[in-house]
Amino acid sequence: MGTNAVLRGLFLSFLFLVAGAVAVRAAETPASTGNPMRITTDESFLSIQTTDRVLLRYHYQNVPFKPYVQELFTPHGQNILRDAPADHLHHHGLMFAVGVNKVSFWQETEDAGREVHRGFADVRIGTRNNIPWAEFTEQVDWISSANQELLLKELRFVEVLHSTEFAATVVSWQSSLAAAPGKESVTLNGAHYYGLGMRFLESMDKAGEFLNGGTDAVEVVRGDERNFRSTWCAYTANADGKPVTVAMFDRPDNPRHPATWFIMTTPFAYLSATLNVRKQPLEVTEDNPLVVRYGIALWDGRVEVTQIERACRWWVNWSSPDTAGPPQADEGGKHGEKRTTKSR
Repeated sequence: MGTNAVLRGLFLSFLFLVAGAVAVRAAETPASTGNPMRITTDESFLSIQTTDRVLLRYHYQNVPFKPYVQELFTPHGQNILRDAPADHLHHHGLMFAVGVNKVSFWQETEDAGREVHRGFADVRIGTRNNIPWAEFTEQVDWISSANQELLLKELRFVEVLHSTEFAATVVSWQSSLAAAPGKESVTLNGAHYYGLGMRFLESMDKAGEFLNGGTDAVEVVRGDERNFRSTWCAYTANADGKPVTVAMFDRPDNPRHPATWFIMTTPFAYLSATLNVRKQPLEVTEDNPLVVRYGIALWDGRVEVTQIERACRWWVNWSSPDTAGPPQADEGGKHGEKRTTKSR
């Protein structure tokens, strides 16, 4: 199935699903035969885990302003994310936010916008090429706090797998963004760090090292803050005394590829994949959704650049438009186990 067909299918399901019908109660998608992955949900969190440990905890309900990944773990069980630190309460683990029509969805102020969870379209597990995966698709409304105006509709897809080939936890994040019904278009804008960003543990601040896939120019924005373009960016540091490496990957078919990365190490460490909307605001229409898809890989220990590059190429192939978000079928034509839920 080609990219356009995938997007049409995603947004048809997005438009016709009835959001807000019932509240999510504690539920579980159990591990199937030969697949150790499982998904559990309660009133506030969705967790993806293997037989013996959690890989990702997603905070989707009862959040201040936006759903986000609160915890993300290496294969050995080390979380790398920090949530709502005192210096920046609006930093939430791994989060996606930009400005829309000059309304900030990154900040958490009285006039900031809110990303509102409307329901999970798909929650399921499966295998492909003998690799077990778990995934969910979420409906998110981007609403202006000032007048409760719906500005943007998002279909958010998150997939998690454990790659034995690379000994890494691998996450795919796809956001499909469309202007709200009745709006001809909206404009994405904002600061130089708006995008898909992650705040690292306090123990990872200051002493870590950023790596990248090659860049000709680095822009010094202010202080230790930098922007540059590259196919991938990685950060290696000690998390609670244990060396870890986290990399983010861009796709060749993403808008404005290669991504413009935002990085800083002092006074705290941060990494964000951006669309450079600070310099080039981006128009989004209702009929032609904007789709961005990024990969994240986590390793225990320090990883060499060659291994990061191999993992990036592997992920690009794994997440190709013909199989991306969510995969159409398992090997042999069988779909992964699926559970559909809706929530307020």
